[in-house]
Amino acid sequence: MKFFRNFLFVSLRKGLCLLLLVGQCLFPVHGHTMTIGEEREISERLLYSVRSEFRLLDDPDISQYINNLGGQVLTVAGPQYFNYHFFVVRSDQFNAFAAPGGLVFFYTGLIQTMKTENQLLSVLAHEIGHVVSRHIAQRIDKGGKISAITMGLALASLALGNPALSQGLFTGSLAAGQALNLHYSRQDEEQADRLSFGWLQKMHRNPIAMEEMLRTMRRITRYRSGKLPQYLLTHPNPEARLNYVESLVENDEKQKLPGYYHKTDNFRFLRFKYRVMLQSMDLEQMRIVCTNRATGPGDSEQRIMARYGLALIALEEHNYIRGNELLKKVREAYPEQDILEVDMAVLKLASGEVDRAVSLLTHAVKRDPTDMYAVFELAKAKSKQKDFDRAESLLSTVAHVMPDYSQLYYELGRIRAGQGRGGESNFYLGKYYLYEGRIKQAKQYLGRSARDTTLPDSLRDEAKAILERLKKLEEL
Repeated sequence: MKFFRNFLFVSLRKGLCLLLLVGQCLFPVHGHTMTIGEEREISERLLYSVRSEFRLLDDPDISQYINNLGGQVLTVAGPQYFNYHFFVVRSDQFNAFAAPGGLVFFYTGLIQTMKTENQLLSVLAHEIGHVVSRHIAQRIDKGGKISAITMGLALASLALGNPALSQGLFTGSLAAGQALNLHYSRQDEEQADRLSFGWLQKMHRNPIAMEEMLRTMRRITRYRSGKLPQYLLTHPNPEARLNYVESLVENDEKQKLPGYYHKTDNFRFLRFKYRVMLQSMDLEQMRIVCTNRATGPGDSEQRIMARYGLALIALEEHNYIRGNELLKKVREAYPEQDILEVDMAVLKLASGEVDRAVSLLTHAVKRDPTDMYAVFELAKAKSKQKDFDRAESLLSTVAHVMPDYSQLYYELGRIRAGQGRGGESNFYLGKYYLYEGRIKQAKQYLGRSARDTTLPDSLRDEAKAILERLKKLEEL
């Protein structure tokens, strides 16, 4: 996946987004056209607001995993007229949402209910199905009193399910009752499910995972009937969807072909899931979940990877001996999974074994220079060795691939501070706060940078441009 490269919140590069109705539409839609500029404003303003209201889990290993998975779906979905980016949002809501501009959000509360990669893939493909079918576009009416941007943001805010965010995204010109009419129709859901089903087939991924996720949704609907989760407000009728998908599975001739649907290795999904859980759950609650899975019934893969979750908890609690023991057991079960070597290096770095960490990470980066998780951790290790030139070079690589990753700017700020270059440190800390969604602090640091005549012109100009764009976004 190509990450968005605008200096502010990764706005799209030359992409037509999902509300843009042009002659190149994938599906015929009745409605009015939107300009590229309007669509970019929707996506940029939405991402600006999401960053301000929520925390995005944009660690390289989490972000690369879900974007690579999304890329697999897009490969079989065919040519697209805009770029996609997939985000993990820290929130206990049971929610996922495809927003304007090819932005797709998955909430940690939804991810925690999933058991396999195919289940995640089924929801991901369903959301892409809404985008390529232009279902949101069909709810935009530029001929009325409400602007297309306001209507698009209203739908997005409804799906994101945050009252404070909703108030910030659209004004009283759009009544709440109107917003509630913007949920997907039964026909929309069926079309997205059909597309998702077909794409999973092409990927040789068993679409029975769609049925499994819908059963989970039905259970949650019944359990929380007093207050439906946001996903089920915007994606209604889970019972009807389940019946429809069950009929697709029942008539799926490929189910009868031995070996057509590949047995999926869930190692990377479970590793992703436990890393998401670490950043979104109470540690004691996570410990209970992992311990029960590690010692309870179930397949060996689930039990082994539960130990990985326990290793993460040990690392978080600075219990490096216990974490090392658990990671070794996981590595014994998965000797071919090189990413566990990076995890071991992170543990060594945290425990003070910097040279050992550098050795492991150098080997990992040589093996796979596209692994930004290994590259970023090697940069941190090199910084601890006071090899600032190498650390900065590695961080530049991460910035090229993931320009919206906040922690890389924090590390650059630390390096500059250690070199006595306080002005440049302020600039990078300003960008760190920017991508953390802490706008007040970002303005303070970037304001200093814009006035700092000791800074290179390029950094001063960038600080001024970011501040100007922030001002415009706040006026939308």
